[in-house]
Amino acid sequence: FGPGHAVLEAGRAATAQTPGGTGALRVAGDLIRRTGPDATVWLSNPTWANHAGVFEASGLKTASYPYYDKASKGLDFGAMTAALATVPAGDVVLLHACCHNPSGMDPTPRQWAALAEVAVKAGWTPLFDFAYQGFGDGLDEDAVGVRAFADAGLSLLVASSFSKNFGLYNERVGALTLVARSADDARAAMSHAKKCIRANYSNPPAHGGKIVVTILGDPKLRAMWEAEVTAMRNRINGMRRLFVQTLADVGVKRDFSFITGQKGMFSFSGLTVEQVHKLRSDWAIYIVDSGRINVAGMTTANMPRLCEAIKAVLA
Repeated sequence: FGPGHAVLEAGRAATAQTPGGTGALRVAGDLIRRTGPDATVWLSNPTWANHAGVFEASGLKTASYPYYDKASKGLDFGAMTAALATVPAGDVVLLHACCHNPSGMDPTPRQWAALAEVAVKAGWTPLFDFAYQGFGDGLDEDAVGVRAFADAGLSLLVASSFSKNFGLYNERVGALTLVARSADDARAAMSHAKKCIRANYSNPPAHGGKIVVTILGDPKLRAMWEAEVTAMRNRINGMRRLFVQTLADVGVKRDFSFITGQKGMFSFSGLTVEQVHKLRSDWAIYIVDSGRINVAGMTTANMPRLCEAIKAVLA
C-alpha cells in the first residue's frame, strides 16, 4: 500500500503469514467459504492452472471472465469490464496484481482505476494474487492495482508470495492481507482467518519469514534486495527483447513483437499444442500445452537453439 496509506493509518488492514502464496490463497478460500458459503470465485480466462483447484478444495464454486484476446495477443479490457460489471454482489473476483500468469498482460493504471469503479458499483470483493511484485515495472509500480482498489475504499484480500522476488521458493513465505471497512471489521475478519489457519497448518514456517523481515527492516539490506530485483527484472525484459530479435535473425517471418509488451516471468508465445509437442519430441524443449514459455529460463546460450527450434515447428 505504501508508507502512510489510509488503510494502514486507520488500522483497516490485517496480515497473517502463510506457507507461500498458495497457502494465502487457500486461507482466503477457506475464509470466503466460512463467511460467504454461496459466493462464486471468478477467475480470469486464462489463469494459473492451480487457482480453480485451490478454491474448489475450499468448497467454493468457480467461474471465469474474459481476459486475454488471442487474436490481438493483448488484454481484452472491454470484454473483461463488461463481464465484471455483471458479477453478483458478494461474489469474489480474483485479479492478478501484476505479471499476469500465464499471459504476461496487465491492465494500465487507468484501467485499474476503472476496474475499481466497476467493483464499487457491482459490489463484488476483489482478491489479488500478488506473486510477482517487482518483476513487472517495479515494486511500487506493480502495486498500482491493489492501491487503486484500496483508494476506492473497498474491502479486499491480497495473497502475497515472496517465493520468487526473494528467491525463497522452498521456504514457503507468503502472506494474506485483509482490508476491511473499519479497524473493528479487520480484527473480526482476521479472527475468522485465524480459525481457518488453525484448522489447516496452525503455524507457518518461521525461517523464511524471518529472512524477509530482516531484509525489509534493514535499510542497507533492503536497498541491496531492491537492486537485485531490478537486475532480475531487467534481465527478464532483456531476454524478451533478445528472443524477439533472435527469432527474426534466424528467419522467422511471424511477428513476435507482442512478447516485448508482456511482463513478468511468463509469456504466451502463440504456439499451438501441436507445435509445442513437436518442440518436445524433436528438440527436447519443454513448454506447457498452452504455449506459455518461462522467459526467466532463457539465456544467451540457449536462445539460438530455442529460436531455431521454433522456426522448425512453424515451418
